[in-house]
Amino acid sequence: MRTYTRLFLVTVTISLSLLGFVANVMAQRNPTMPSQSNDSLKESLYAKYSENKRVPTPDKQRLAYYAARDYVKMFAGDRDTYLQEMRKFVANYERGFRHSELQSAYTAKKYTRVFELGRSVLQLDPEDFYVLATLVEGGFGNAQSGNASLNEETIGYARKAIELLDGNKVTNADPFANLEAGRGFLNLALGWFLRTQSPVEAAAALVKAAKSDSSYKSDPLTYNLLGIAILKGEYTQVSADYNSKYGNKPPSPEQQAMLEHINQVGERAIDAYARAVALTTNPEQQEARNKMLSVLTALYKSFHNNSDAGLNDLIANVLTRPLP
Repeated sequence: MRTYTRLFLVTVTISLSLLGFVANVMAQRNPTMPSQSNDSLKESLYAKYSENKRVPTPDKQRLAYYAARDYVKMFAGDRDTYLQEMRKFVANYERGFRHSELQSAYTAKKYTRVFELGRSVLQLDPEDFYVLATLVEGGFGNAQSGNASLNEETIGYARKAIELLDGNKVTNADPFANLEAGRGFLNLALGWFLRTQSPVEAAAALVKAAKSDSSYKSDPLTYNLLGIAILKGEYTQVSADYNSKYGNKPPSPEQQAMLEHINQVGERAIDAYARAVALTTNPEQQEARNKMLSVLTALYKSFHNNSDAGLNDLIANVLTRPLP
């Protein structure tokens, strides 16, 4: 009995030792530490992100970004409640950084650099309104300095930005004060670029600028450009068509209707020039005003039996009338 008991105790002792050995081996083969370590690291990174995100300073936001970026890189394949939030923050932060870099280049008037940066961002997001608008601003500034190398590219960006606005796809007006200010500038810029090569499209854009709820509806440049675009575009086209169809033919109802249409187009051009003159009121603008008035007077007379009667009244009252 003693031998049995002793043997039993020895066996139990050995078994317990073996169990301990096996447990130790299994612990090494299937450690729990990495999972615990991952959870700890997740919590640490999220805590750093959350703590710094709450403080709206560049340094703290940068620290929040570093934590979120590391989190996304390390645990991209996991499913947890933080990952989507982290990804969104990283994307927004990186977008903001790119916008800031773009704005710095524009402010410094480094227009070639603006386009280099803008092109690369648009490869990631072709509908980034901020980038498209800043490229139009940069292209317009470049053109105003006498360099036309970016004009064609700028026209494409302006069309795309206007398309987004007209499609109600823009919720953040940056870099403009509001969406209407953006609508006014983008259409003015497009009209300016197209005033010679595509005056009909230019006129349509300038009408949008004039009807936008922005400073461009009271800018004499808008209406001066509109007058030019109407004369070079629709007026030239319908006049050539009229001469081709009815130049050597007797009067007819069709001829009279087309002549009336030509007169209406001419009156729209007169209206645009009259608005430009009426809005040019600053003393330093008098030279420009006199030049526009000279063009307006000649145009007005050509449609009113070589008389300028009524022209002064038109200039005095044109801004009280809706744009035709």
